[in-house]
Amino acid sequence: MDGIIIVDKPAGWTSHDVVAKLRGTLKEKRVGHSGTLDPMATGVLVVFVGRATRAAGFCENSDKEYIAGLRLGLVTDTQDVTGSAISVCEACISAKDLSGVIPRFLGAQKQIPPMYSAIKLGGKKLYELARRGIEVQRPAKDVFISEIDLLEGEGDEYLLRVACSKGTYIRTLCNDIGAALGCGGSMSSLRRIKAGAFTIDMAHTIDEIKAYASSENIESLMLPVETIFSEYPAFSLGDADMRKCKNGAPCKAGNQHDGIYRFYGPDNKFIMLGEVCCGEIKVIKSFFLNEE
Repeated sequence: MDGIIIVDKPAGWTSHDVVAKLRGTLKEKRVGHSGTLDPMATGVLVVFVGRATRAAGFCENSDKEYIAGLRLGLVTDTQDVTGSAISVCEACISAKDLSGVIPRFLGAQKQIPPMYSAIKLGGKKLYELARRGIEVQRPAKDVFISEIDLLEGEGDEYLLRVACSKGTYIRTLCNDIGAALGCGGSMSSLRRIKAGAFTIDMAHTIDEIKAYASSENIESLMLPVETIFSEYPAFSLGDADMRKCKNGAPCKAGNQHDGIYRFYGPDNKFIMLGEVCCGEIKVIKSFFLNEE
């Protein structure tokens, strides 16, 4: 069983909870995910099954899109409403006021990760230190926020749509927007609606996946692993060239332009992601069995 399942992660579950559940449901040990979601968050979690787990790292770099709740007037130690309050004030911010500060947070910028995060410093995860009451200096990360749309709201509660690069903390964005408004802010909800090429309308609930697995029709929910590489053109290999690539031998690409391609065998089966450079094919990541 090999492929990608887009899961609509439920609130209250960790991303690891989802993986553990699917290992049991699918009776497959090789299950992994890309792009961790906090327990309070819902939405698109890209889950890789079987040989598709080899592609998980390629999804980490993809852009993301979220619908986020912004609670103004509340600052917490976790930068979301699940944390302990640091300060509370009455906030009556107009949509016009909020729209006025949003442009400050667009484009390339530095963002300081929250203490309650899985980032490691000195071999320790930040959230482990935070739970012990220890706060340390964190290096700012380069992030890019391409879009922030104010969808609805008034007073102290608003809903935002955010499109951003990998590694962007929406909790920190909410905290920073609140600081810019002078009242403080925190994230009240989060739903990921897009991760790279995968959107929320492609996602399945845990119950739906369990039902399909029980009916032995689970593979109908799976996307082929090459879906993650859909931005690259396809390249078909003949039998001889396919064997060369599988054996690590030099393989010529003829007059094919330099670039990254999805490579398929004569049977139109996806075998690898590769690069053509100066007329020669180089394997980036293979997805075939050794005995094939």
